[in-house]
Amino acid sequence: MTASPITLEQIRETFYVAVVCDVLDQLGYPRQSPRIPWRNVTHSGLLVGRCKTTLWVDMAHTDPHPYALELRAVDACRPDDVIIAAAAGSQRSGIWGELLTQAARNQGCVGALVDGAVRDTRQMAAMHFPCWARGTSPYDSLNRQRVVDIDVPVEIGGVLFEPGALVLADSDGVVVVPLDVEPEAVQRAWEKIHAENEVRDAIRGGMKATEAFAKYGVL
Repeated sequence: MTASPITLEQIRETFYVAVVCDVLDQLGYPRQSPRIPWRNVTHSGLLVGRCKTTLWVDMAHTDPHPYALELRAVDACRPDDVIIAAAAGSQRSGIWGELLTQAARNQGCVGALVDGAVRDTRQMAAMHFPCWARGTSPYDSLNRQRVVDIDVPVEIGGVLFEPGALVLADSDGVVVVPLDVEPEAVQRAWEKIHAENEVRDAIRGGMKATEAFAKYGVL
């Protein structure tokens, strides 16, 4: 009998970023966590969802269609989506804030990862909306930054974020799972977490770390 797929709810209950990085190492994907200075600006816990990608650029002219593509992206969110804002680390404005958060949440969006600045962090925190960003800015994005494409692969810190890919974020950082290895990565992470629980119990019971690793092969 084939095992039932591991659900996003089960991932939220048991997974963490480091264990996913470990299994991606085993699968030959050692660079799936962008090495950029993420900040958990809403002080939330684990974020798990599917990438909803937006590509941003800086601008120095009047926008003929203000907010057009970012609003389209927000309105097209589906349950368990995570907004991915690839803005090349720009601090020119706060490209994500309270109103976009509310609109995205209405569609089922569960969080945002912003390679740039955000604003309204107090209001987002009050909504318990997980948001990671490089920093904050009080400036509006109008005529400063705009979305030029949505639902396309985007790169952040040398890591590719594909639309629909599984993404996780916690206090250790962010990791995105390539679509073609997701089933195996999730299964291996599930098994490793349960194996680690055995090792933890054994060490708590007095077993030496060397003996535990020799017996379980997990660290």
